[in-house]
Amino acid sequence: MHSAAKTKLLAVTLALLGLAAAPSGEEKRISIYSSVATYTLPVIDRGSREYVGLLELLEPLGRVTSNAAGARWKLRYNNVDSEFVAGRTRCRIRGRDLDLPAPFLMESSRGLVPISSLSTLLPQFLGNPVSFRDAARRLFIGDVTTQVSAQLDNGNPPHLLLNFSAPVNPTIATEPGKLRMVFMREPLVPPGRQSLTFNNAAITQMAFSESNGSAELSVAATIPLMASFSNGGRTITIAAASAANAPSSGAEQAPASSTQGPAEGTPSATGVAPRRILIVIDASHGGAERGAALTDTLAEKTVTLGFARLLRHELEQQGYAVILLREGDDTLTLDQRAGAANASGAALCISLHAGSQGTGMHVYTAMLPSAVPGKGPFQPWDSAQTASLPMSQSVAAGIVGAMQKHELSARLYSASLRPLNNLIIPAIAVELAPGPNGISDLPSANYQQKAAAAIADGLSTLRDRLGAQP
Repeated sequence: MHSAAKTKLLAVTLALLGLAAAPSGEEKRISIYSSVATYTLPVIDRGSREYVGLLELLEPLGRVTSNAAGARWKLRYNNVDSEFVAGRTRCRIRGRDLDLPAPFLMESSRGLVPISSLSTLLPQFLGNPVSFRDAARRLFIGDVTTQVSAQLDNGNPPHLLLNFSAPVNPTIATEPGKLRMVFMREPLVPPGRQSLTFNNAAITQMAFSESNGSAELSVAATIPLMASFSNGGRTITIAAASAANAPSSGAEQAPASSTQGPAEGTPSATGVAPRRILIVIDASHGGAERGAALTDTLAEKTVTLGFARLLRHELEQQGYAVILLREGDDTLTLDQRAGAANASGAALCISLHAGSQGTGMHVYTAMLPSAVPGKGPFQPWDSAQTASLPMSQSVAAGIVGAMQKHELSARLYSASLRPLNNLIIPAIAVELAPGPNGISDLPSANYQQKAAAAIADGLSTLRDRLGAQP
């Protein structure tokens, strides 16, 4: 193995082991809200500036390709061409020169732009208005905001009614004198004022705040509070815990002594974070290995990486810890992929593929060769999946069922497919095939997002079993 390949494999393996063992500290992130997709990306500190990957930011929104040649980095988004130069504060988009507030950076062929430049750069690519709340790192593309209005009923006991312009599903937690609602996925903006004061002895105030890619509504009170949902998630009623014990028909409650649906790894009201379940996502091909030629200009490696990023986002929103075996256009051998995934101790590995034949989603589990006796404690490489195959088959069946509920065509297969055969952990492969619009669906963020959401929903029914994996 070449030294560069050894270094890359070691880095991937250490990253996996580090994520599996390290506590889940909150990292800097930016949230992007659009009519196509809602997602978060990590923020990268370089010197005194904050940066984000430009390709990663644009990829869920449309078709993106990039190419690095020396210090020059070219990116094409749909039909918009751009060029950046490492270390320079000037770039060119649509044939126009634009200034950046800090130098463009290129790391491992990945283009990084200062997040303070996004309000200027993105409209050039998207052709849509962009609103960036830079202090909170929340980016709104087009008219996508969720509005909230508050009305206090001074009855006995009092009730605070919050009405939203779209369904919401915040994480809700309580602490002495306060009920907090954290909105990670919703493009919530403040009501008329950041803080509302109520002329009530029990429920005294509501305040809006935002930071690190999320928004929060906090309600101050002198009594224990409980929140209940109604109107399809568009209304949240906050009342005294004793008064909310008998909710109206169709309401769902969040008791004051617990949290409402926190993601695993998110601290609860007691401050104790549950164990996070680690999932490895393997975007097939990469680098010199382009995979299938889906069209004259579209390679399988490009589709699988974009799909992997969307799937990571969906799984992270459900509280899983997720790592991609490749974050960019990297070359990894099948043995490197298997070795890194096996070293991770993850609960599941999902290998992603794309093809131009057939329709819908193809979900695979390993087809193992005839039993070959092992030597001592060692499992034959080509049948390493043996012990985990029953769990892999359960996961695959659950995902196919969820895809069908999401009105996606999906079929279950078994195949002698590397690296599935070489994995000691549960493992499946998901292949994107053309959708209703044909091959043009493969790079579509809408199509990939629908598939990613279905995979995440399918895993939700198996969370306890995945968490019990040794």
